[in-house]
Amino acid sequence: MTKSTRKRSDPLQPKVIKTKRDHQLALARVEELFTAKPDTPEGDELELWLLLVEKYEEAAFPVELPSPIEAIRFRMDQANLKQSDLVPFLGSKSKVSEVLSGKRDLSLTMISNLHEHLDIPAEVLLREPGASLPDGDFLELGKQFPLAEMVKRGWLDGVVDSLTDAKAQIEDVLAKFSAPVGDPTKQPVFNRQNARCGNATDGAALVAWQIRVMSLAKRNETLSYRNGTVDEDFMREVVRLSFFDNGPLLAREFLSKNGIHLIVEGHLPKTYLDGAAMRLGDNERLVALTLRHDRLDNFWFVLLHELAHIALHVDTEVCEAVFDNLDERGADKIEREADELAGEALIPASEWRTAKFTKKTPAS
Repeated sequence: MTKSTRKRSDPLQPKVIKTKRDHQLALARVEELFTAKPDTPEGDELELWLLLVEKYEEAAFPVELPSPIEAIRFRMDQANLKQSDLVPFLGSKSKVSEVLSGKRDLSLTMISNLHEHLDIPAEVLLREPGASLPDGDFLELGKQFPLAEMVKRGWLDGVVDSLTDAKAQIEDVLAKFSAPVGDPTKQPVFNRQNARCGNATDGAALVAWQIRVMSLAKRNETLSYRNGTVDEDFMREVVRLSFFDNGPLLAREFLSKNGIHLIVEGHLPKTYLDGAAMRLGDNERLVALTLRHDRLDNFWFVLLHELAHIALHVDTEVCEAVFDNLDERGADKIEREADELAGEALIPASEWRTAKFTKKTPAS
């Protein structure tokens, strides 16, 4: 409803802006209220609309970060610095010249120096919005990442050219590989002891896999998830898609429309991982599958199992992330809970009872 057709007695009510149409209507309402005085009902409504419009535009029309070289030259101009003044931060006159001409990439040491001494944001130097520099604990963990497998799979394409380079430049590799999502072991969580749940092997390879699937999800369109969306009825809607030949693709589309990323990425050696469910930022959820057991029935059960974790454990703040080796799920309380909800969504207990399926008892 536009400004010209909406009655004054029926104004648009403030709400989260999710679409271009919502944005247009919001701007029209802002125009109507633009002359409202502060500390009046209309002024308060205008202030709320401006906040909603700003939040939407920040996500829909992000401002591109300047290049590292542009940021360095800008800071040099601000502080009246010469190239020779950068030697303590970049290492030598030749390195300064190569960096400023674009012939040499910044190393992690250079980035740390420029960030600390020239106050250039890490996200600019790392070329990733929201990125931060890894700390010492994360660097030690990163040294245990399965680099050979990561290079083989192309996870480090654009970061290094070979395994030899990856090993020699591990600090830079780790900073750039984790830049889209940061260090998942240090992210704010509901309760640190409950940050990660599940019974899959918990090691460096698992963290590397988590960074990979979170980064892939970040490349997708930003989604909007409403807490509590996943319940038994929602899961049964997903189950209905399994009857179609292209059911997995339909499931991905359905989940995306409801704020959930579905990512498939093979497990790393020694992780024995089948899937994971996790929070991604404030308003998104992520389900990641490995297809370790490459069967269609396994795909649907693992998907339902991870959705059950979102409903029972992620949305309710029991865990921020759950990692599953479903071969050993029975010993863990939250795994039993997820199994029960996934099983009920797939085949309700009432239907089992109606079908009268029972275990055959041997004749005595």
